[in-house]
Amino acid sequence: MATTDRQATTLALAHALSAAERGLAVIPLSRTKLPALRSPHRDDPLPPAGEAGAAETSDAVSPPCHGECGRLGHGVYDASTDPARIRELFAAAPWATGYGIACGLPPHHLIGIDLDTKSGTDSSSALRELALRHLFTIPETVVVLTPSGGRHLWLSGPPDVVVPNSAGRLAPGIDIRGAGGYLVGPGSRTDHGLYGAAPATAHLAPAPCPPSLLRLLLPPPRTNHPTPTSTGQHGQGLVQFVLAAHEGQRNTRLFWAACRAYENDIGPALIDPLVEAALGTGLSEREARATIASAARMTGHRP
Repeated sequence: MATTDRQATTLALAHALSAAERGLAVIPLSRTKLPALRSPHRDDPLPPAGEAGAAETSDAVSPPCHGECGRLGHGVYDASTDPARIRELFAAAPWATGYGIACGLPPHHLIGIDLDTKSGTDSSSALRELALRHLFTIPETVVVLTPSGGRHLWLSGPPDVVVPNSAGRLAPGIDIRGAGGYLVGPGSRTDHGLYGAAPATAHLAPAPCPPSLLRLLLPPPRTNHPTPTSTGQHGQGLVQFVLAAHEGQRNTRLFWAACRAYENDIGPALIDPLVEAALGTGLSEREARATIASAARMTGHRP
């Protein structure tokens, strides 16, 4: 390995350990910004169509193992704040020159607002227009400057709300990093250059996401659907969706299913079946009911 690469790896590890001290779970990244460790399941046969949860991008393209096998190479599911674990990850990937910060995990429940410049759009202006239209203000928070001239804004979300990843849905040039996603950490070196924290923000903690912005980040409600008179087949499908959850996606699936239930006016009738399904996946009743109540609030209903 060239000396510059060794130096980049050493610096990336140091920055990753520093981020972990702030409660941010990290993984090593290659110069391409992808996880540095390849999946141990890359040669495994893919599961039959329909078995993986198509509603969650990570499951649609990879086997369902999220690290339960005990091996390294599960992407964001390897993320850790434990210094010994982080050193182990970097030792297994000596070519890593950066690190990724997992979003959606406690204690910060990080949400990343990626303001891109490569598409030729003015994403910063688009965000300001959204703020004016929806009456929110971006708080003072961590800002990471990207080699291409873009910016990553770090915000924290509520513990019982799952923000999905999206690209361009909020506005052209604005990508969102939520649960199951990661942000390139400051101090990382990629093929395009160095990521660094804006000097005046490096000492800050991620600021809480404004409620009006948070609502925009959640999946849009369905439209043009009939109002069912009972839970029927649609309700059964939502329950089955929750029952099929693997560890690490139980709250995500429950929240998504509860949102769909309330949007279809079957939320109150489906509370107990959804709670029972969540219990079957290993969630506690308290966790399940809190997640469903959060879904009710986010869809404009009273829990």
